[in-house]
Amino acid sequence: MPGTRKLGRASDHRTAMLRAMVTFLLENGKIETTVTRAKEVQSMAEKYITLAKTNTLHSKRQAMAFITKEDVVAKLYNEIAPKYADVNGGYTRITKTGPRRGDAAEMAIIELI
Repeated sequence: MPGTRKLGRASDHRTAMLRAMVTFLLENGKIETTVTRAKEVQSMAEKYITLAKTNTLHSKRQAMAFITKEDVVAKLYNEIAPKYADVNGGYTRITKTGPRRGDAAEMAIIELI
């Protein structure tokens, strides 16, 4: 099934994990995770940054429904979205960092540009 990676989890667990990771990315600016997770987080984070550029009550409520912390939503609308006001996409960067020590999973750092 193209478009969605299952990441070895049930759909509710996968959604919860992606919500947490997107929240942490927007809060801290960068996170380290596996490459496949980073690619999924990238698509979700870019979706919500693009949504925040409209800055309407409806878009804020949509962001609140997904992002788990209210202060991160405020940061998204007040700091992050205005920074990318004249850019169409490409708000994040994935940098591969090599294999993880325990299981040799390919690791990456995803960060806001």
